[in-house]
Amino acid sequence: MSRMSIAIPSKGRLKENAENWLKASGFTVRQLGGGRGYTATLKGLPDADIMLLSASEIAGGMIAGDLHIGITGQDLMHDLSSDVERDVFMLKELGFGGADVIVAVPQSWLDVDTMADLEAAGAQFRLRHGRRMRVATKYLRLTRRFFAQRSVGEYRLVESAGATEAAPAAGSAEVIVDITSTGATLKANGLKILSDGVILKSQAALAASRNAQWSDDSLASLRILLDGMQANAGAKAVRKLETAAKIPADLIAQLGVTPFAAGSVLCPVNTATEVARTLAMRGLGPVAVTTVDHVFEGENPVFENFVKSLSQTA
Repeated sequence: MSRMSIAIPSKGRLKENAENWLKASGFTVRQLGGGRGYTATLKGLPDADIMLLSASEIAGGMIAGDLHIGITGQDLMHDLSSDVERDVFMLKELGFGGADVIVAVPQSWLDVDTMADLEAAGAQFRLRHGRRMRVATKYLRLTRRFFAQRSVGEYRLVESAGATEAAPAAGSAEVIVDITSTGATLKANGLKILSDGVILKSQAALAASRNAQWSDDSLASLRILLDGMQANAGAKAVRKLETAAKIPADLIAQLGVTPFAAGSVLCPVNTATEVARTLAMRGLGPVAVTTVDHVFEGENPVFENFVKSLSQTA
């Protein structure tokens, strides 16, 4: 597999946010076959195969090594992999799609506020009803792992196929493990989150498969993508200051800014106004302060760390 394969979400807010993030990094998605197509092109990265898949398919594909990189939720990668650090490399948390994977119980369970309380309640439930309390969830592996870590064993899992938060009211489970961003839906269904019941704080991430076959060509494509990502992030952190006069080298060193071209420097956002004023007061005005779209560097630590991780597992 010489070309790099990239998967992005096929629908919803996650798809929209992923496309906007790629565009800001210099890569525009064009979906093939109209709105129902499942392949795309990525302007700025022609030597890559772009697929539109469900978030769970993306996570599973990277874990299996069928996809090189993808944008999907951290919750899915952690749930579908028995060892997520072995299977995938988190290249960047993207700041959208945020939600927590939580343990919730009915609000009427006044004496149950912690996972230890839940274990005690589970023992009482079994004595009273002759069966284990049921925990409804789509996150089977995450739930087993978290409950084991918290020494909770008095339960059995019920795989949820629909709206998990409705399971207690429907009588199909007593407890749920689900994902929530505001908690409003849980409250509307008479549920509360246990005080120590946050299993994972999740968000969308760009991740790379450590199980895929990486060639020189696919790594070269990854470097282009990560350079765009780094350049976009770098641009947000700086402002360009431009003057008509040449800025003396000793003044550049004194101000702690980066020379960019004759009469211009790059300056951290939080000091740009102060530095511009200083330049003007030194007789170098007028000084224009502008934003930049991308700032490319010669090195890319994220790429280098990923390549290093591949050599460690080879």
